[in-house]
Amino acid sequence: MKLAILTAFSLLLAACGSSPKLASPSPSPGDKVEDPTRTASRPGQRPAPQYALKRGGGFYKDDGPAEQIPDNLDEIPDAEPKWEPLHRPATRPYVVLGKEYVPNSAVKPYRQRGIASWYGKKFHGQKTSIGEPYDMFAMTAAHTTLALPSYVRVSNPQNGKSVVVRLTDRGPFHADRIIDLSYAAAYKLELIGNGSGEVVVEAIIPPGAPGTALAQAAAVRPAPAERDAIAELLRRAPVESSAGTPPAPDRGIFLQLGAFANAENAENLKNRLASELEWLNEPLRVFPAGTIHRLQLGPYASRGDAERTAERIREALGYRPTVVTR
Repeated sequence: MKLAILTAFSLLLAACGSSPKLASPSPSPGDKVEDPTRTASRPGQRPAPQYALKRGGGFYKDDGPAEQIPDNLDEIPDAEPKWEPLHRPATRPYVVLGKEYVPNSAVKPYRQRGIASWYGKKFHGQKTSIGEPYDMFAMTAAHTTLALPSYVRVSNPQNGKSVVVRLTDRGPFHADRIIDLSYAAAYKLELIGNGSGEVVVEAIIPPGAPGTALAQAAAVRPAPAERDAIAELLRRAPVESSAGTPPAPDRGIFLQLGAFANAENAENLKNRLASELEWLNEPLRVFPAGTIHRLQLGPYASRGDAERTAERIREALGYRPTVVTR
């Protein structure tokens, strides 16, 4: 009997020594939990934080931070305001989703309060409206009408934080937003998690402006003929065919999303909307007609199909494109 008891006890000890460890219990509220992203990161980088995707902000669908983000975002300096030559194509008027925009042809005082969003990896490396590649980790932003390039101070009234960014791009083309921030700028303003938030945007006019800078800004003012062409385009429905439009295969019912005097700006909007409206089934194409470059979606089999897509675009962006017949 004693031998049997000793044998059973020995087997029990052996089983305890080789049994797997139990999983740690879930932390209770108030317990301090170490951030696993810090221990798993490479030197100088860390995995992107996992935020809930919110349709109303810049963090939307598969947009967001890159797989790895720099570990020193807090140390990225603000943009340093200075006088720069304005980018001539960015001063020309344009139309997006039925709304006409007339960009500033000079740096001038500006202050507005509204909603800011941000854009990330889906646009990282793409060409901006001034021709430079977008860097989501630089202190930049996009605005629909302010001079490009120029500088603004963006403040978050909820926490008192502010940053200075360089405007390099056009957008956002959402009815309820006034500026699109880079990932780095939004991070420093603590707007990343929600995707958007209320801000105050103020233009910065660098001191000691040389006389040539003002003269150059005035020199790039868009010609009256270009503005007249844009105005005529807004009045024209349906859109008439012209020598600059492609032949029969591109005739039919289309949605017009934008019109530009500059072909490069039309292509930039095409790329941007293609990323934001990934559910589109019809191709987005730029059709030149004289001095105007129209961004259109289609063709559609019927006007009803076009109207239904136009309504979905309105729900997504706040503006409704125009149905046109070529």
